[in-house]
Amino acid sequence: MGILRGGAPGKTVVLRAELDALPITEQTDVPFASTVTTTYNGVATGVGHMCGHDCHVAILLGVAHVLSKAPRTWSGTVLFLFQPSEEGAPDGEDGGASVMLKDSRLTAMHPDAFFALHVISNMPVGAVAYRAGAALASSDIFRIRVDGKQTHSGYPWTGIDPIVSAAQIVLGLQTIESRQVAVTEEPSVLSVCMINGGIKENVIPASVELAGTLRAFDEAMREDIHRRIARVAECIACSCGAKARTTIRPLYPVTVNHPELTRRIVPGLRRSVGADNVFEAGKLSASEDFGIFLRNYPGSIFYLGCAPAGIDLRSAAINHSPLFFVDEAALLLGMKCMASVAMDFLADFALDVGGPVPVCSSVL
Repeated sequence: MGILRGGAPGKTVVLRAELDALPITEQTDVPFASTVTTTYNGVATGVGHMCGHDCHVAILLGVAHVLSKAPRTWSGTVLFLFQPSEEGAPDGEDGGASVMLKDSRLTAMHPDAFFALHVISNMPVGAVAYRAGAALASSDIFRIRVDGKQTHSGYPWTGIDPIVSAAQIVLGLQTIESRQVAVTEEPSVLSVCMINGGIKENVIPASVELAGTLRAFDEAMREDIHRRIARVAECIACSCGAKARTTIRPLYPVTVNHPELTRRIVPGLRRSVGADNVFEAGKLSASEDFGIFLRNYPGSIFYLGCAPAGIDLRSAAINHSPLFFVDEAALLLGMKCMASVAMDFLADFALDVGGPVPVCSSVL
């Protein structure tokens, strides 16, 4: 956490960037493509910043640099918060926003608002989007263990095949979104992303494990789907003679941007990139643990386009793709936007008490 104080007392605004990369092998052709490797969940993998967190760090360091050049032109305090584990802490560990909120060094600063940005690869460089209210989905990890009875593949009737049961469970889970919840009320997305079972091609294994994520925009619907996941898995497994055990680990709540603060950041965004390049976004089914900060403090997260000019946005590699690419022209625009958001927030309160008025153009 970096602390930068202005020329007079005032409110305290927190600007946040994430630090972590992902267990994804980068496949871009840039000369600085990551070559780091590791073992994650027992699997050898590359490691790359395929969600743009490295860009967020660069932008926030840039904002700290330019604001430190003219601290007497603005009032209040800016906290630069560099957060680990936004993508989730390893199993059995705590991390991310929830841990940072327990840190007395942060709470002792008595923050008044939190702001963040996120690069988006299906928006062109120069475009910025915002959304008041529910903006990003909640995120939960579910794991389903299907237990059968191991046997010879040539005599499946002498055992209980957990692979067939698991396959039916995967299909059954998709009926939750399409047939069991009111899709016209709020969207939700349920994805099975991992299937592990068996070690030899002629042995039906004793068990299979499934894992995936649930995204939702309504907390009541989220809890209802939790129950449906367990019921679908258990009932389908039972119909096959197998047993299923479901565990669900909640990660992030719905990210809800403060309506009034979101409205107030729009003028600064328009000054930074031009009014014609700022628009209101729809709901995004990605998730962010920035929503944990926003459960405790008012604030907002906005989106920064990073696709190179002229590219077909429909074919641009999205965040978390091994081909994810950021046009670095977005970095300066991100600095301008974030600095404007911070200065506008502090200026509103400085005007109320007759303090110095922040002038963002004096440092950018």
